[in-house]
Amino acid sequence: MTTFRISEAAALLGVSADTVRRWVDGGRLPAERDEHGHRRVPGTELAAFVRGQARQGAGTAGPPDQAERFSSARNRLRGIVTEVVRDGVMAQVEIQAGPFRVVSLMSREAADELGLRVGVVAEAVVKSTNVVVEVAEPG
Repeated sequence: MTTFRISEAAALLGVSADTVRRWVDGGRLPAERDEHGHRRVPGTELAAFVRGQARQGAGTAGPPDQAERFSSARNRLRGIVTEVVRDGVMAQVEIQAGPFRVVSLMSREAADELGLRVGVVAEAVVKSTNVVVEVAEPG
């Protein structure tokens, strides 16, 4: 069974190791001690925790004061806009969502209507039938 060190779990979740330790200490995230006494989170438990966290935010795409939105897209990456490059017709928008950099090309009109500028919190919503999945090592 795959297990993760606290720091590895934190990197996967996009939070600090201290946050993961608090979740473990508070009983929200199960962990086991290895032969050296280090805490390790079972991969299946980490996946269940992440699914539960995602379900808590399902249905809304922003802060509670925004109108509730529904969509068939399930891949949502909330982050901060780090760069917006506009020309006459198009705009390139970069969002840093945890450890992930997402780049979107859209019409300048759309970027202007959304008020996209550096420092704005935004959500990259991906709907795709072609998603490449990679792993470091098979098995």
